[in-house]
Amino acid sequence: MSEESDSLRTSPSAASLSENELPPPPEAPGYVCSLTEELVTKAREELQEKPEWRLRDVQALRDMVRKDYPHLSTCLDDAFLLRFLRARKFDYDRALQLLVNYHGCRRSWPEVFSNLRPSALKDVLGSGFLTVLPRTDPRGCHVLCLRPDRWIPSSYPITENIRAIYLTLEKLIQAEETQVNGIVILADYEGVSLSKASHFGPFIAKKDGFPIRIKAVHIVNEPRIFKGIFAIIKPFLKEKIANRFFLHGSDLSSLHTSLPRSILPKEYGGSAGELDPARWSAVLLASEDDFAQEFCRPVPRDGVRGQALPPEGPAEAQWDDSVRAAKSQLYSCY
Repeated sequence: MSEESDSLRTSPSAASLSENELPPPPEAPGYVCSLTEELVTKAREELQEKPEWRLRDVQALRDMVRKDYPHLSTCLDDAFLLRFLRARKFDYDRALQLLVNYHGCRRSWPEVFSNLRPSALKDVLGSGFLTVLPRTDPRGCHVLCLRPDRWIPSSYPITENIRAIYLTLEKLIQAEETQVNGIVILADYEGVSLSKASHFGPFIAKKDGFPIRIKAVHIVNEPRIFKGIFAIIKPFLKEKIANRFFLHGSDLSSLHTSLPRSILPKEYGGSAGELDPARWSAVLLASEDDFAQEFCRPVPRDGVRGQALPPEGPAEAQWDDSVRAAKSQLYSCY
């Protein structure tokens, strides 16, 4: 479904109001919007977010959680629920499903989410496997840079890399501007074999359980076979998703048409100095207390008490095994 089609869906925030209805209530002091006027306008146009009804929409989602999942162990703060509404363009039903998927992922993957904090991932953060570039792209998207070649499988399991990715996403999504603008992924596959890339497959099956908007995935230095794999799976992808993947090979001039040199490190033909993973590691380590409070408590095995969560989505189950394998290898940049 295209973004244009998404924008036509109906939710209470988009429903027409009677002229006799009371004006919307003022926002409670518990939530203070940090968006600039420009981003408020962008959120209205792209996400169907109306500031005058923002907290009413949040309350509607909160009520749905309490009614449909009364035992779901989740935060119900305004700021937290807004992440899910924005990620699903204020469609209440889809936002609720995303919230349930989010907690379902945490429940079913304890090896990733238990004790998820920066100090437990110093080896990964120090390897240079991932970092976030200091400057955003022209659309205001943070750029998450992944370099799978920096992972040495004999040093630690793949789940440690996945933990570092989720840790980074959790930190990025705290900012309201990221909730509106989304992120861009830059994945460098220099020296990475397909067998090594396929280790990331399990993460792909759960990528629909996080409230972040991935606006583009740029892959550089990928093996030639990636283009063949992409050609095979492209017919199975939604057009919107397929159009957000860009395979550049070793042609950095192609990359520069989307990500300007001014924000890229010199490793990718940019003018922003050398890539410095230590800077982002320091940002995460400075947030240790926040992560300890959120992720260092035991994760319930069932996610809820006395109530089973629905499956995280039927999409993956519908794939033929061969297509699923190809999809995992191509998408391993996530």
